[in-house]
Formats: sequence, C-alpha cells, structure tokens
Amino acid sequence: MKEALIIYNPAAGRMSASPLLGAVIRSLRKVGWRAQAEPTRSGEHATELARQAAGQKIDAVFAIGGDGTISQVARGLVGSETVFGILPGGTQNVLGKEFGLPIFSLWNWNALKNNAVMLVQSPVHAIDMGMCNGHTFVLWAGMGLDAVGIDALSQRMRIEKFFAVPEYAAVMLMKASQFDGLKLRVWADGVEVQGQYIVGVANNIRHYMGGFANLSPDAFLDDGVMDYWLLLGNSLADTVRHAFDLWQGKHLDSNVARRIRFKSLRIEADIPFMIQLDGDTIPPASKVEISVLPRSLKIFVPHHSLHLLAESSRRFT
Repeated sequence: MKEALIIYNPAAGRMSASPLLGAVIRSLRKVGWRAQAEPTRSGEHATELARQAAGQKIDAVFAIGGDGTISQVARGLVGSETVFGILPGGTQNVLGKEFGLPIFSLWNWNALKNNAVMLVQSPVHAIDMGMCNGHTFVLWAGMGLDAVGIDALSQRMRIEKFFAVPEYAAVMLMKASQFDGLKLRVWADGVEVQGQYIVGVANNIRHYMGGFANLSPDAFLDDGVMDYWLLLGNSLADTVRHAFDLWQGKHLDSNVARRIRFKSLRIEADIPFMIQLDGDTIPPASKVEISVLPRSLKIFVPHHSLHLLAESSRRFT
C-alpha cells in the first residue's frame, strides 16, 4: 500500500478542513493509499513537514490550503521523488483553478476527498519551479503594487475571507492611490529594458489577479521558461486601466504592457521594493534575481489539465 502525508493549514480558507480529514483518509484507503494528516504551525513548518516526508521516501504529499500553503509545501519537495498533490482549501486557490479542481467550501464538502481520489489515479509529471532571491515559488513572483496589496491583505481574519473579492479590490484601489510605481531596470536572457512600472510579475502559470485574469494564455508548466510582465504607469488611473485590460485580455496587444520570456532574470531599482511569492511576502530588496528550476517538482496532473503541459512532457507513472 502506498503512503501519503496530508499537510493542512487549519487557518486557511473560509472554513477549516479539519473535520473532513477523516473522510479524505478513508477515501484514499479504499483506492490503496495509507494516509495520515499533519497541521501546519507556520509556513516554515509546512515546508519542513514536506521535506521530512521526502526524506522518508513517502510516495506522495498533499497540501490542503490556499496558494500560499501549496507553495510552502512544494518548497519542501523540490528535487525529490515524492509526488505533490494539491487539494484546494483556501480563499482564492488560483492553482486549483488552473488545474480545474473543485474548491472545498461550504457548498462543496466532498471536494477534498473527491480530489484526493482523482489525483492518485492521475498521471505524474514534473513541472518547473521558480527561484527568487533564494526562495522558490510555483505561481508568481510579483513586485510593485502587486506585493504592496498582498502585504496589506496578509493579516485579515477568517471572517473577512467571505468578502475576499471586494476586499481585494478595495485594498488595491486604496494602495494604488498612494503608489506612484517603481523605476526598474530589467535584464533577461539578452534583453534589457527600464521604465516606471505599476507591476512587474514573473509567472509560471496562466492565471493571475485572483484567477480572474488569463495573464499568459500560452504558458506551460514544464517548458523551462517563464514570463515576466511589466505594466507601465505611475497612477491610480494606470492601475484601473491595467486591471480592465487584464480582465478582458487586452493586455496581450497593449503598448503599455510588455512580456519578456526568460530562463534567468535580473531586476534592479534605486531603493528596496516589496516582493510577493505565491501570495506571501519576502524581505524587500533593490536587486532581484529570478531563475527557472526546470521540471523540479513531481506533481499529480488531472487528465483534464494535460493541456497545461508542453508536448515534450515526460510521464513518470
């Protein structure tokens, strides 16, 4: 019987997944998996639990929580043979939406166990991770208004998560009214650009802005490259324009949005700026280096999500 560890964040989402863990474990047992669950005490603890599981050669580690928890657990599995499974149980769950997974909520109590059973019966592929100033990420590395807004939202209470979308919009608008952009210099695989930008974001997945924007419709999770998007501007009006362009897909042809494909990237500014990785902030810096870690994370990919992989993907199981 195969072994799995379920790492769950008891503070994630609009409601705790704790009462449903027994049902997940029983459902996995029915399909040949023995599982146990461990709660996280912090992001670092989530990473350490995953790293220990990989060191013990446990077959799979599942993460229950939002994008932050998923990223924290993935960090502990980079380069290992242990397979990662995401069980969306947070507020926005952009990676879960990317994979087309039902989100655990008040209206979908069975999502956790159904997703777990479906994933262990799915193929395993290796996907890229990103490295930003020594920290790994799965989804994005964001700078500018992106990171400023994430930092402002990081301390909200669980009851506030029921109003996540309007709260996110309100906070971003408030911060945008006080933010005049970042003057950045960017070097990426022979390309050099500079300017005043509202946002600079490196992305490994297609979706952004809480999952409401399809930032890079042609991105693949396993092609060894990422996109770096630069949104020109220095005002609230510029922010609002970019938000509507992203929502409607107009940024793809916009003359105030630029996409740079890269394997390695260097960013500099005259003063330190905030950085967010997968919804969690890291220490501000005036110099940032981002690189792609090709196919460094083994993950269960649902059959209906194989279009997210490049044609050269190699199946492991």
